[in-house]
Amino acid sequence: MRRLFRGSGLRRLGAMIVKEMWAVLRDPKSRVVLFVPPLMQLFIFTFATTLDVKNVDIGVLDRSSGAHSAEIVSRIAGSPNFREIVPLRSPNELKDAIDNQRVIAAMVIDEDFDRNVTARRPATIGLVLDGRRSNAAQIVAGYLTQIVGGVGADLVPRGAAGPGSIVTNWYNPSLDYIWFTLPSLVAIITSVAGLAITSQSVARERELGTFDQLMVSPLRVHEILIGKMVPPFIIGMMNGSLYLVIAPLVFGVPFTGSLTLFFLSLAMYMLALIGIGMFVSALSQTQQQAFLGTFLVTTPLILLSGYASPIDNMPGWLQIVTYLDPARYFLVIVQGLFLKAMPAAAVFHQLWPLGLIAVATLSASAWLFRARME
Repeated sequence: MRRLFRGSGLRRLGAMIVKEMWAVLRDPKSRVVLFVPPLMQLFIFTFATTLDVKNVDIGVLDRSSGAHSAEIVSRIAGSPNFREIVPLRSPNELKDAIDNQRVIAAMVIDEDFDRNVTARRPATIGLVLDGRRSNAAQIVAGYLTQIVGGVGADLVPRGAAGPGSIVTNWYNPSLDYIWFTLPSLVAIITSVAGLAITSQSVARERELGTFDQLMVSPLRVHEILIGKMVPPFIIGMMNGSLYLVIAPLVFGVPFTGSLTLFFLSLAMYMLALIGIGMFVSALSQTQQQAFLGTFLVTTPLILLSGYASPIDNMPGWLQIVTYLDPARYFLVIVQGLFLKAMPAAAVFHQLWPLGLIAVATLSASAWLFRARME
């Protein structure tokens, strides 16, 4: 008898999973929406979220007009990061160029610059940056400092033992920004797709009027919940696997870690997202409400993950809030597995809090779903 009921329960659960998969995939447009937009987002965001600063204009107020200052200006003009050198004739022109955003930075070369360089005396160059674009201005300042430093190094007498350093960039030798952004986008886009699919499940039933049929069906609450969680879990795992293939083949980003740890972490992350999505869906009466609820959850999920800005730069109280964000942990895992072959011990250090969040979100969504069915 127990085997009979057990088999009956498995058949009910299987029927529920097939029904939910069919509800998600039966519409050709829905099938396209599930897979094509995430791929488009991956390609677009990979190139759009660049950390490089290119095609910017630089102002130069050259009061020295000597050979050394001309060499610096020539090297700036030859840099692929800068579009145009804007000659400035006075401090007022410099002020207007910065105020009107004609240039993002202006270099000031004093009258005695060439004389000091020729006499082997310390020579300095002034740099005025547009603080309204602080991040880009700091990157431009780094470019200009490197160019000026290169000119200074060439002026050191041959055979002189000048100071020097050897820079080695671990995990990203060429400092390619795609190697940093693409693993992060795997976590972010998976989050958006997973939450969007899950949050619509119960809301769709209510809007179509089939939720009452579920309540009077022989299905138990946990069978309904599992049936609704399996389709977004499968689709999320498929999208994550697709990104794992595209990253090295198309963008050349190496995957150096363990595939087993990656899929284990992705599965745990999807369970945490599904719990959040089911909670939003159980609260919503319509699909429009579910969509708005998903947007309300997704924005802080991304901003507090450390993707847009480092968590260490956030206020102390906000850093505490980030411990509740599952994307915070998965972001560290996916970046580590892609770029530096993160060992299992380091992965599990991030995985156990992710597991606690998954248990908490799934329990909360199950409690709310059960309360709404009674």
